[in-house]
Amino acid sequence: MSDKTIVFAPRGSYKEVEKSMLLMPKFDEKGLIPAMAVDYRTKEPLMLAYMNEEALKMTIEIGEAVYYSRSRQEIWHKGLTSGHIQKVHQILIDCDQDAIVLLVDQIGAGACHTGHHSCFFRSVPFGEAVKDGEPVALEAADDGCCFDAEAVYGKK
Repeated sequence: MSDKTIVFAPRGSYKEVEKSMLLMPKFDEKGLIPAMAVDYRTKEPLMLAYMNEEALKMTIEIGEAVYYSRSRQEIWHKGLTSGHIQKVHQILIDCDQDAIVLLVDQIGAGACHTGHHSCFFRSVPFGEAVKDGEPVALEAADDGCCFDAEAVYGKK
C-alpha cells in the first residue's frame, strides 16, 4: 500500500447524495456496506460480501477486491489465501450510495469457497414450479464445482 490517503466526502442531504459526483458511502449501523462482485465480461454475479470503510479504501487504492469478513471480524483481501484474486475494472455505487457493485476479473478457478465459480450456484424456483405445502427445492444453476475447495482452503 502507498501513502495515499483516500477521503470520502461527508454525507450530505438525500438530494446532495443522489446528485453529487463525490463519494459519500453510507455504511450501516455495523459500519458495513454490501458489495456485489460481478464478472466484468459476462456480467455473471460472483459473490456478495461486505466492506467497511477500510476495505473500501483499500479496494480503491490497490484495484483488487478487499472485503470485511463478518464471521472472522477482519479485513479480507479476496484471493490472498486461494490465489483467486478479483482484479477490479470498475466500482459502481448506487443512487443513495449504500450499495456497491464491483466489476471484476476473477483470477483463478472461482469466487466461492465451496469450489463453485460463483457463490450463486443454486436457483430458486418460483410460480408454478413451487409445490404447494412443501419446502422449496433449489435447482442447480451451474455445472458443479470447478476446483477442489478442500485442497485450496483446507477442511472447514
